[in-house]
Amino acid sequence: MPFGQLVIGPPGSGKTTYCNGMQQFLNALGRKTIIVNLDPANDNMPYECAVNIEDLITLEDAMDAYQLGPNGGMVYCVEYLEKNVEWLTLKLKPYADDGYYFIFDCPGQVELYTHNQSIKSVVRRLEKLNYRLACVHLVDSSYCTEASRFISVLLLSLTTMTMLEMPHINVLSKIDLLAQMGQLDFSLEYYTSVMDLDYLLFHLNEREPSERFGDLNKVICELIEDYSLVGFSTLCITDKHSVANLLKE
Repeated sequence: MPFGQLVIGPPGSGKTTYCNGMQQFLNALGRKTIIVNLDPANDNMPYECAVNIEDLITLEDAMDAYQLGPNGGMVYCVEYLEKNVEWLTLKLKPYADDGYYFIFDCPGQVELYTHNQSIKSVVRRLEKLNYRLACVHLVDSSYCTEASRFISVLLLSLTTMTMLEMPHINVLSKIDLLAQMGQLDFSLEYYTSVMDLDYLLFHLNEREPSERFGDLNKVICELIEDYSLVGFSTLCITDKHSVANLLKE
C-alpha cells in the first residue's frame, strides 16, 4: 500500500523547495522516498525526479502545437496526463512495489484545483490502486501581513479542500521570513487557527470603507466560518524540527 503527498500551492509558495527538503529529511530517516514531477513548467528542479511528466508531454510542445498561452498549455498538459494516466501508474509501479514513499510536485496554477477536475481524476485513479495520499497545500506566510491577502488565501484553501476531497493540510511556508515582512495585525496563532474573523473583517472594512465591499467582506467571512475547515500549520523547510512537526500532522 503506497503512501505519499500531493504538494500543491500558488506560484512562489515554495513547492519545489519543500519537495527537495522533505525528500532529504525522509531519506535521512531511512524512509525510501522519490519525487514525481507533475509540473510541465518546472524547469529548475534541485532534485532528481524518478518520474517526470515532461517524458510524456512538455508545456512548450502543447503551446506550439495548439497555439496556446502558458495557462492554456498547462491545462492541456494536465488533461493530457489524465487521459494517459496509465502511463503514470506504470511508471510508479516499480517504486510502489519496492515500498517507496511518493512526493508529487504539482503545478502552481490554482485553477487546476479550483475549477478543473483533471488532478482530482488522477488522484482518484491512484486511490483505486490503493495509494494513500494526503494533500499538502503550501501558502507563502507573507499573505498574513494584509487582511485582504489572507482572506484570498482562506478562500483558495477552502475551495481546494472541497474540490479535491482528500486528506488535506494547509501550510504557511517560509515562516522564518515572516519577521522581515512587518508587524502582523494579530498573533500568529490567530492566522494558524483562523479564529473569529470579525476582527479580520474590521481591518478589511477599515482599508476598504465602501459599503458595497463591506457587505461582500462580511459574506465571505461568514462562508469561511460556516465551513469551519481551514486552519494552517507553519513550516521552515530548513529547520528539521519544523519539518518533523509537520509530518506529525
